[in-house]
This record gives sequence, C-alpha cells and structure tokens, in this order.
Amino acid sequence: MSIVSISELLNQRPLEHEAFAAHRELEARLKATLRGDVLFDLGSRALYAADSSNYRQMPVGVVTPRDAADVEAALAACRATGAAVLPRGAGTSLAGQCANVAVVFDYSRYMRGLTSIDPEAKLAVVEPGIVLDRLREAAELHHLTYAPDPATHSRCTLGGMIGNNSCGVHGLLGGKVVDNVERLDIVLYDGTRMTVGRTAEAEIQKLIQGGGRVGEIYSRLSQLRDRYATLIREKFPRIPRRVSGYNLDELLPENGFNLARALVGSEGTCATVLSATLNLTSSPPYRVLIALAFDDPYLAADVVPRVLEFGPIGLEGFDGLLVDFMLRKNLAVNDVKLLPPGGGFLLVEMGAWNADEAQSKAEALAVAAASWPEAPRARIYDHEDAQSVWKVRESALGATVAVPGEPDRWEGWDDAGIPPAHLGTYLRKLNTLMSEYGYRSPLYGHYGQGCVHLRINFDFRSMEGLRRFREFLDRAADLVVSLGGSLSGEHGDGQARAVLLPKMFGPELTQAFQEFKAIWDPDNCMNPGKLTDAVRVYDPVENLRYGLPPGREGHSHPHKKLETHFVFAADQGSLEDATARCVGVGACLKKDGGVMCPSYRATGQEQHSTRGRARLLWEMLAGALKEEGFESHAVHEALDLCLSCKACKTECPVQVDMAQYKSEFLAQKYKGKLHPLHHYLFGFADKMARLGSLAPALTNLMLSSSITSPLIKHIVRVAQERQMPRLASKSYKASRTADETSNLPRRPKDPSPEGRSALPQVVLWADTWNNYYHPHTLTAAESVLTQAGFRVQTTKGHICCGRALYDFGLLGTARSYLANVLERVAPEIEAGLPFIFLEPSCASVFKDEALELFPDDPRARKLSEQVWLLADWLAAKAPEWVTGRLTGAQIILHGHCHHKAVFGGPKSEIALLRKAGAQVEMIDTTCCGMAGPFGFEAGKIEVSKAIANLGLMPAVNAAGPMTLIVADGFSCREQISQLSDRKGMHFAEILEHHCQCGN
Repeated sequence: MSIVSISELLNQRPLEHEAFAAHRELEARLKATLRGDVLFDLGSRALYAADSSNYRQMPVGVVTPRDAADVEAALAACRATGAAVLPRGAGTSLAGQCANVAVVFDYSRYMRGLTSIDPEAKLAVVEPGIVLDRLREAAELHHLTYAPDPATHSRCTLGGMIGNNSCGVHGLLGGKVVDNVERLDIVLYDGTRMTVGRTAEAEIQKLIQGGGRVGEIYSRLSQLRDRYATLIREKFPRIPRRVSGYNLDELLPENGFNLARALVGSEGTCATVLSATLNLTSSPPYRVLIALAFDDPYLAADVVPRVLEFGPIGLEGFDGLLVDFMLRKNLAVNDVKLLPPGGGFLLVEMGAWNADEAQSKAEALAVAAASWPEAPRARIYDHEDAQSVWKVRESALGATVAVPGEPDRWEGWDDAGIPPAHLGTYLRKLNTLMSEYGYRSPLYGHYGQGCVHLRINFDFRSMEGLRRFREFLDRAADLVVSLGGSLSGEHGDGQARAVLLPKMFGPELTQAFQEFKAIWDPDNCMNPGKLTDAVRVYDPVENLRYGLPPGREGHSHPHKKLETHFVFAADQGSLEDATARCVGVGACLKKDGGVMCPSYRATGQEQHSTRGRARLLWEMLAGALKEEGFESHAVHEALDLCLSCKACKTECPVQVDMAQYKSEFLAQKYKGKLHPLHHYLFGFADKMARLGSLAPALTNLMLSSSITSPLIKHIVRVAQERQMPRLASKSYKASRTADETSNLPRRPKDPSPEGRSALPQVVLWADTWNNYYHPHTLTAAESVLTQAGFRVQTTKGHICCGRALYDFGLLGTARSYLANVLERVAPEIEAGLPFIFLEPSCASVFKDEALELFPDDPRARKLSEQVWLLADWLAAKAPEWVTGRLTGAQIILHGHCHHKAVFGGPKSEIALLRKAGAQVEMIDTTCCGMAGPFGFEAGKIEVSKAIANLGLMPAVNAAGPMTLIVADGFSCREQISQLSDRKGMHFAEILEHHCQCGN
C-alpha cells in the first residue's frame, strides 16, 4: 500500500450520517419526552467520544434511558431528525464499535436490572445495562454461572457483551455469548418491537403470512438464508472463536433459524436490545489451578490440543515478555514469583463437583506433561496461591502499556481466533511477520480456544507508520485466513477489522452481510460504517485518536509543550501523555473490591470515574475541549468530586494518577490568578492550626459557637452539619520539655548511658493533624517506639509536608514547603535516620509528590527511602515486641487510601495486631469519604456520606460495643466520629493502650 493510497484513505468523503446538524432540535425533542438524562453539552459528548480502542469520533449526544419506553421515545426523536444511533454498554470495546457520530444510548446507568432467574430452566432475564458480575453473583447462589467472562467482568454489561459476542477465560466451560442467548427483546430504528429466538419453520411461515414489518423481516431473512446457505456452510470457520462477521450460520435450519443468536455480535448495527433471556451453565464449585512453564511461548501453544484432552474449564497462556514487562513496571511482582521458570506459560484450571476430583485432574495433567518432549515445569497451586497467579494473567493489559524504555503500544491486531491445533504455527509466523516491520508484542490470551491478544508498537503518527500498519494488517489477515481462522476471536470487527472481512468471507458473503443489515436497518442509521455498511465501512487508519489529523501529510507538527509543576517523569514530561495512559478498559467502573473510584461508586456517572476524568483532560489538552483549555467547566466539574485518594495510581491497570492530574489542573487554572478563599484556608491548614493553637480554647469556641460557627462555615464553604475539628489544649510538641523540643532525642528509661546510646534512633514525624488536634496519638507512638527499643526524636519547631496544598493546586507553595523540609531535616537525611509517620497522607508526600517536584535533588530521593509508617517499621525491626499485648481484643480496621495506594496497604498492621493476640477484620470498602477537606465542603457532603455508607459506616455501626475501630487517617477518624457515636483509634493508640479488652 503506497503513501498516496494512505493519504486517500485519510481523506475519504465523510459518511452521510456524519453531516448531522440538527443537534438543538433533537436535544429539545429528547428532553421533552425522556425521563432519563439527555446530555448534549460539549463535555458530555467528549466524554463518550472514544471506547477502549484506537478510535475516536464525537457523538451527536448521549441519552441514558430509564426503561424501554424511554428507548422507544429516544428512537422516535432520532428518526424524526435523521440522527444515527449507537447502543453502548460499558464502553470497553476494543475495535472502535462504540465510537461514532451518533446518539449514544448508555444503558449502564438505569437499565441494569436482573428481572428473574429460573434455576430449574437455567435461564436469566436481564436488562442490557446490568454488569456481568451482578448476574454471576446471583447465579452462583444456585451453583450456576454465565459462562462467558471477559477480563472486564466487573464492569462490562450484558448488552455490550451481546453486541460484541464476548467470550472470556471460561469459554471452554460454556462458549461465547452466542452460545448462551435464548431470546432477545429488541426494538429497531423504525420503532418495530420484536421478541426473537429459535424459530421453527412453521412459525416462520406463520409470521410471514401475518405481514407487516415483522413478516417482511422473516420473509427476507429466510430468503437470505436459502440464497447463501451453501456459502455459509463452506466459508464460516468451525472453530471455537469465530467472532468476525454476522452470525448468518444461526439462520441455517440445523441451528433453528435463531434470530436472537444471529443478532449477537452485530455491534449495534441492526437493533437495540431491551432485555435478554440468557442460558446459565452449571458452575463446578471446586477448582484447582496448575501452571505449565515452557522454554518459549510457541511450545506452550503447541501442546494446547494435548491439554484440552484433560477437560479443563479454563486454559490461558502468556509469554515471558509479558512477565518481563510486569517486573519492569513493578506489577504483580510477588505473584510472578509463584510461576515456574520459563519463557511461555499455560494456566490450566480444572473444575469438578468435589475437591478430590479437581485435584486428581490437575495431578493427572502434571504427570502426563512430565513425559512430553516439550518438558514443561508444572506447579499445582492451593486456593490462595491460585488467586495470586490469576492476578498475573489479569494484569496483562496493564503490563503492556507505558512500559519504561519501551515505545507506545496499541490495539489494532489483537484477537484473531485460530484453530487451537494451529496456534503454535500461527504465533511463529506472526512473530516472523512482526519482525519484518520492527514490531514486537507480549502474547497473552485464551490459548485453549486459539485466541491470543497482542498490543503492538504501531506508529500512527507518521504517514510511513500508517502505511506500514495498514500493510501489516493485510498480511496478518492473510495469515489468519490461510490457517482457517477468524480475524476476530473476541473483540469484534468494529472499525479495526471491518474492511478486512472480504478476505475471510469472500465478496458473496460480504454482500450477504450488507443485505442482513439492510433488512433490520434499511435507513442505515444503526452504528453506520462499523462492521458492515451499504456505502462503505471506515478504514482502520481513519478516526485514529492519536493519529494524524485528516489531510495532513508528513509527520505531525509538534505543539508547544505545557510547562508543568510536576515533571511527569514516566510520561516524557507531558501532562497530555499522562492522560493518554487511559486506554478505556474501565477498571475504575467496578462497584466493589479495592478503593478506585469512590466518587464514581457514589454517583454512577461516567464523568466521575477515573476514565471519564482522564478522557476529559485529554480532550482539554488535545481534543474537543482544547479551545476552552483550563477554563473548561466540564473538566473542572469532573475533577471537583475527585477525592485525590490515589487509588487509581495502583489499581488502574495503566497507573493513571488522577490526584496528580487534578492538582496540576488546578495549578494551571489559577496560574497568575487568585484562588477562591477556601482554597487558601484549607490549603494552609497547618498555618491555621498553628495560629489557632496559640489560643485553642478561644479558637474551638469560635468554631463551635451557635453564633460564630455558622458564619465561619458559610465563609469557608463548610457544610453546616459538619463539626469543625477541635484543637487540643496543648500540641504534642508543646507538651515536650525544653530539651525534647530541640532536636535532642527522647530516650527510653534505661539505667545506663551506654544502653541509651546503643539503641537505634528514629525520627517521629509530628504531622499537623496529630500534632495540633490528636497529640495523644503521637504520645502513644513515642511510647510504643520507646518500649520497642528505639530512641525517639522529633523535628524542631513548626514543619509541615504541605499535604493539603495539593488538593487545591497550590503547587508553588507546596514546593516551598518541601524545600523547607529538605533543608530543615538535612542532617537526619544525611545520617540515614528512619522517619516514622502516623498519618499515611503525609508520608505519601515524600514517597510520591516530592519526587515529582524535586526529581534531581538526591535529598528527596534519599528521604523517600527513609520514610516508614509505624506498623511497617515495627514489623520490620521489632515484630516480637507486640506479642500478647492485645489478647482478647476484637478489632475492625479501615485502611487509609494512601496507605493502600502508596504503601501496599495495612498488611503489617493486621499481622502485628494478630500477633498481639487480637482478632482483626479489615473493612472491605473504598475511601472513607472525608479525604481531608473534601468531606467538609458544603457542596460535597452528600457525596462524602454516600461514599462512607458504601462500606465503612455499615461496618462501624454493626461493630459490637467492645470492638475497637482502627483508622490511621485523621480524616477517617473524623468521618467515623461525625457520622456515628463511635470513635476510631490510631494503630499506635491501640498498641499503647494494652487493650485491657480481655478483662
């Protein structure tokens, strides 16, 4: 393919639906008839412009229907104005099928009901917006499951899965979605309602004779079936993962003329699903995982047919390059250690109805594999280790994005379905082909069904790069077809592969696809240009989100780089590149497990997810919102409910760091301007506390008095129902004697000077919150450290990390605070003394922000390595000291967000508390909802309380009166005390308390 032809592809005439211009009329019609949301503002449209693929197109608008009546009303409005329609689930599609110049119907907000489950018939009826995991949780109560389980199971919707014909890890257990759909209740663009499924010939004739639009559809589909039956039988690959094209094989008599299954995988190009009746599968409750490690990934692929003979319910694979990338990105490091040594891996899951049978199946495979010429190393895992090993596979996508020292990698050739017997041949030949173009990719995927995923270092930013990309697609498609495979084995055709379908099916069946779509959608208004189209489908080089703008020849021109406060070291110093980390897979849309994303869990709105915020920031820097820039209301509104919990920094597969992006955004927004007053009052919380501590009784009176308190709260935008934190009568530092408030260490009670000087020395960081408000926690920590055998010193005078400044983008001042810290504690840094922190959010400043603001200062790097949380220090240096100190205690523990995100969570605390004799249960929840000043702000208190009530407060309220509540974060303890009659305690207080709970 020549550069000229690439230029022509980039400058093709737009498709007819792209010329839609009646936005205001359509918006008015929709708002007059819909009960759901109608979102036509530029920010909302930008929010839905991309899915998880390489493609981006601005939609006409977005609607979130509440029910079937809303869907019909919305379709009527679109018909009246001629707007195209795009049904959408979670927006995690990887082939561009969820991006178009159309009205996006987002079902995930309201139409997410589980209508019924019939365990006897093994059937479930669902609305299109329900998340897969919600169905599976309900089904598992009856030892049933929905077999297709994509990696996005925690947020993908059944409607989206039906549109894509999704598969997953357990496709061996029950196949693809097309194998698990009984009936569909659908509505067409023209308003026709139908319930479709398996149809006997007599019923077909009866429907045809009934006439009308329904009769016409059945008549034309039966004619299409008869006309193309021979070709369908001849050309459709009989493989586990044929996802490309329409399912015309479901029209054949031997398949029961099943219109529901024929529509599965149609990617919203034919009909809109209102509800679905799905087939459930028996779910073996006992499962055993075995890993087989080979010298290379091709050998692993070669033995797949042999492994299948043992009847696994799951068979996944990946290569050594993926493992290497994980280690380079510090992903799943401990989990990777559980793998046997090798360059190619198979994870084989055996399922059974009793534990012995599952175990014996795994052992039989291990014994047999020992005699294979490929000589794999086998390892069988217990349940706990199996969960860890599965994390390696689940981390695959994140391991391929933003790898240090590696070029950008993209979707584009990522999911071909190959006959499993030819998988090794395919991977060898594909590797040779990639090498010709200088391409490289890790390999991972569903080896048991011949589907392997890649993320290749394509160059989309130059004409030559696009030419090579397009040429590679042609040749890779030829390779797949030569082996009897499918261009798509999971992710669908969309825009990425639609133009290649004639290679796989030939011109006649390509024509049959066009006829099939025209029968359902004669107006060509359902997701036009994707999968198939009467005029043309989009080419894979069009609409690229990160490609060349249309009509530009040569290389893209560099634009002026934004000068930022943070260096964005992992993103080439670019905030735009940092926001582009988000690949749209939507891990932030999950509703349980981990912390990310608390505000989305509370509101359920895309703009309040990590993905939504990253997408809007990118649009502001390089897309539809660029003209608005940092004044963008849509971006500010989306970021305003970000709690800066940092969960996305570790839980997001590609480590999007929204707390950092928000801080930089606010700094840029207010550059050269005054911030709102409350930014300064909250941001300089340390100065306010220090000033108030001069007369704490008076300060507390003013903040709590019925006369002054409402006025103060109004001025600083604090919710009237919130109580302002009370200053202690004397700060921790003020309570120390004169020699102790110098930098002289406080010594344990030791009879000999020699003994005192021999003890290890530590610096206890007196953070603002504990120093001025909860000094007893610092006193307790000092006591604990002293009793554990350490000499304790603290810093002299007022010193603060500046944590609150980051919440409001006061980054210039934040840098000054850190410069002061580095200067003041330089001797301790140089001496290598450990700094012990009680407040996780303060400790995280030195592990995170300080390195981004002082990348070239060795003191910042050295200090970050000397920062410890109290429990981590005790676990590492004095683990035996706690033994037996809390015998009989009942404890529930809430982990601080920064503790989890930056320090790996409170594992040390839990281990030490249990070692001390306590029974400890960690509360499984997201953020506490207070998050520094966030929960105090008048406009955010309802969201704050909603987040707290997701898990923290129900656990607190359910705790018995003698149960101790551990919460290390100052904000967490405030939230607990303000929303209940209980009190949270710091880990240090619990240890120092000696508990007496057993008495």
